[in-house]
Amino acid sequence: MEAASRVMEITVISCEGLRVNSRKPVKKNAYVVVRTDSKNSEMTRVDTEGGSFSTWNQKLVMNLPAQARFVTVEVHCKGSSADRVIGTARVPVSDFSGGLTPESYLHFLSYRLRDEKGERNGIVNLSVRMKVSVMAAPQQRTWPETMVGGGWDCSGVVVGVPVHSSYRTVQV
Repeated sequence: MEAASRVMEITVISCEGLRVNSRKPVKKNAYVVVRTDSKNSEMTRVDTEGGSFSTWNQKLVMNLPAQARFVTVEVHCKGSSADRVIGTARVPVSDFSGGLTPESYLHFLSYRLRDEKGERNGIVNLSVRMKVSVMAAPQQRTWPETMVGGGWDCSGVVVGVPVHSSYRTVQV
């Protein structure tokens, strides 16, 4: 798949148990920044009411570079003087891309947030889907294309797998 066709659709659903300095619960003004690399980032709106249990349900559509191994999710809190990073999670791209699931499969994921000291500081809930471009989608064959001259096209390659049975044949 080409690098230009990798588009990620990430929905930031909510956070749980957010704390300032690992002690005081967050009162309000939390938001999330999602980074695919140092140049690509998107931000949710500020949740002014949720506090420690903030909710956004906001969809962000981002380009995902081909070489990306992780997506960084940072939860911030707007303060009176400056914004503060409450917690960070690094989401492996392999958790939602590749493997046995279809490319456009919707993954619901939850990750532990860690503060700047590496201590636990809440959980972030996400859903992620890789959008497949029309150019990258495989072409499927339809029934009429598999038939030749009113019969079946039998010129393809067949792979056989030997099957062993425990039954013995008896000769009469």
